[in-house]
Amino acid sequence: MPKVSSVTVPYASYLRVYEPLAAFPEPERDHWARYARRPERPSYQDELRRSLADLVPTPPVPVPVHESSDAFVLETDGVLCVCPWRTRLRGWQAMGELSGQLPAPVLDAVLPPVLRRQTTADYEQWLARNPDARPWIRTSTWQVPLHWFVLVSDEERSYDRGDRGERAAPGAPPVLRYRTPMVEARRRVARGLKTLRDALDEAPLIEGLVDVGRWLEEFHPRSLVELDYGGLVHAVSADELDEDHSAADVAEGIEALRVGDGEGAAEAYARLVERWRAVRHLQFAN
Repeated sequence: MPKVSSVTVPYASYLRVYEPLAAFPEPERDHWARYARRPERPSYQDELRRSLADLVPTPPVPVPVHESSDAFVLETDGVLCVCPWRTRLRGWQAMGELSGQLPAPVLDAVLPPVLRRQTTADYEQWLARNPDARPWIRTSTWQVPLHWFVLVSDEERSYDRGDRGERAAPGAPPVLRYRTPMVEARRRVARGLKTLRDALDEAPLIEGLVDVGRWLEEFHPRSLVELDYGGLVHAVSADELDEDHSAADVAEGIEALRVGDGEGAAEAYARLVERWRAVRHLQFAN
């Protein structure tokens, strides 16, 4: 399929839910069944390129006019699972978060207030007609939120060095991701929350876990959860990715809290902070 640009678009990570085809009502189920049979399907890079291209016109188009009909598809144990993009819905939700991420003058220059107000009004009208809508994908720029790692284990980690490897095809992108059954992700959230609440009065990690736990409850119990480093693999070296076992560090820290080992928990947390601070600082580098 044609692409908006051949330029690789980094630096976002993703938390995705793949639901079994049976979880979708008709006629959407039939659409995804036909979609899955396509020989070629777009990637997350294609979605990002399209979104960036929409910001070029004057005035920009911050949210697609129509909802995407694309999805990520995988098959496991003979079960076809689908993760719809829902780019329009995610764009609306991202618009609501911009005010806390950019200074007002910058935000006004990129997206004029009148455009933001109209986009917000469109979303409110749409949400009134679709009160149960939720995205299958969560996105984070320049980091992987630490509470995402609670959902997965180091044994589920998969790292492909891409063209950095000795036998890979030229241009093959590196990939670092975790996949876990929904039941495991929910179990880890529950156990992690219990330990954190017993050990800490209040923490951002607790708030993040509560939020993501509620989100996971919206999906079919036979779904798969995927944590994908996405474009972040282009921001760090292959050696750093080799050594990145953040899920193991998070699990070690939570277990240390559970047994009352404050020093061990602090050491695990320090490793995580140092690793992800270095990545986030690249956002402001020339």
